[in-house]
Amino acid sequence: MTRHTFLAARALAVVAFLGLAGPAAAGEQRSPLPGPGLDLPVDLDGNGVSTFPERYRFNLWLALGGNLASALSDAKVVGKVLDLSHFFGSLADGVVPESETEGPAPLEDDECKAHQDLLRGALAGNEGNANGVDGFESVNHGRKGFNDRTLRGLHSNGRACSDCHMASDSFQLSPANALARFAALQACREKHPDADDPLFRPIDADDFRVNGANASDFTNLTVNGLIRIPFTLPATLKLVDPVTGQVTNQTEVDVWRSVPTVFNAKLTGSDPNGPPWFRGPNLRGGYQLDARQGTLQDQALGALVAHAKIQVSPDRSFLDDIAAFQEGLFSSDGVRAMSLAIDQGAPVADPDPVLTAEETTGKAVFARACGHCHGGPGQSNPAQNLVVRFHNIQTQCPRPVDAINPATGLPFFPGYTGTPRWQFQACPPSLARNIRIYEITRPNGQVTRRPTSDPGRSLLTGFASLGAGPPPLVPPPQDDWQALDVPQVRNIRNTAPYFHNNSAATLDDVLDHYEELFKFIAATAPPPPAPRPPVISTDGVNNDRPFTALERPALMAYLLKL
Repeated sequence: MTRHTFLAARALAVVAFLGLAGPAAAGEQRSPLPGPGLDLPVDLDGNGVSTFPERYRFNLWLALGGNLASALSDAKVVGKVLDLSHFFGSLADGVVPESETEGPAPLEDDECKAHQDLLRGALAGNEGNANGVDGFESVNHGRKGFNDRTLRGLHSNGRACSDCHMASDSFQLSPANALARFAALQACREKHPDADDPLFRPIDADDFRVNGANASDFTNLTVNGLIRIPFTLPATLKLVDPVTGQVTNQTEVDVWRSVPTVFNAKLTGSDPNGPPWFRGPNLRGGYQLDARQGTLQDQALGALVAHAKIQVSPDRSFLDDIAAFQEGLFSSDGVRAMSLAIDQGAPVADPDPVLTAEETTGKAVFARACGHCHGGPGQSNPAQNLVVRFHNIQTQCPRPVDAINPATGLPFFPGYTGTPRWQFQACPPSLARNIRIYEITRPNGQVTRRPTSDPGRSLLTGFASLGAGPPPLVPPPQDDWQALDVPQVRNIRNTAPYFHNNSAATLDDVLDHYEELFKFIAATAPPPPAPRPPVISTDGVNNDRPFTALERPALMAYLLKL
């Protein structure tokens, strides 16, 4: 009798003795299992359910030398499954092959190869020594944790950090990759109905608030590359029913945001030397698009709770390892060397590669037109005493429309075909669908209504001035309404699309938007003798920061070199 035959006989005897039914229903199409091919109802993560990926991994473990007797001796019968979560959670590092710790084993056939290639490509590669020597212990543990789709003992939904921060996508998530994974998953399910992709969990479906665990509309994820971020509404913000016009009793709201890259994360968090904001949290910046997390550990824990839906808090060491791994991710050797020099207190070399004459010119344009916000080592910190920490750059939907005729100072009349002072690109329907109407209590007690797809930091603070006035009102640059943190721009050529809602498909679209933003700021700022805003003026008199049409090619050349 072969070893596999003996294992199969013994396992089936155990199942029969315990009275457990097999996991597949009568007539269900079964996928081939590796090794001994035991279709046991095993539960490896302790959630009371036996899934095909768990059965596959269990058989792969057996095929690679795992001891069935040891596993069964530690099994618990929970309902109709064999709970092996304690046993597998207690295995020492290296006992379970890393391919197992990082998620379901692949379904290797033509229908599923494209999907499996995408899943494997999402995983972060080994940046140090895989055996955890030479000072790389924490980094390698962090990499494994970053890739781990099982998170044993934490009772997660099967998601890893790398499912959204895909290594193959510059550690971000583009709409193209989200759509490719979804299409490949559907093709795989034609033959394997139980094929899975942890990126597509109901919590990030558009219809989650209506259909809960049965939600299946992934339009925002596959078309826009956006994930659902739920917030508890502060007392000053209420949602308005767009049909009845009445204030609802909803206490939460969902906004849809992109997944930013974690390249250079060590350099893009809080800036102790930068200008502080007026209201917390994290007055000097942080992590996430609104800086709601102060450290990489907090960011990792927040993601595990909100997106991986863990039910058990991880050890602090696990979060420290994740942070250590992320702090080792850099977009270039030059940026890595700069970070090391900062750590050592050594002179900091310019991290930029060798530039052409045009790129050098573009770098000077960037310093004048962009660097006062995208400054510092990570190009994500505003200049001290020049501009503020958080900004509303008018990328939310809907975008401001110029309603004033500059020739008369009066509102445009119907049918006017003149040239507005600014003209932002309107949001496409795929993004405009995320607009909600808010009833807002301003700091002075006045109540008003505004539509937006994302109130920004107002969801954290409850503060929305919505226009200047006597205190406690503040001018727009100091308002939390639609304000977000400053992202880095290094490696920007590889991180399309852009902005918090992926609304700019190309760098040309980004520059188009900033041309209109500079016009908008110039048109809506207090008129002279009030000084010109520093975001558009170097001297408070002239609007000399915006790049010109002649400078744009050089600026683009530099951005493409970062």
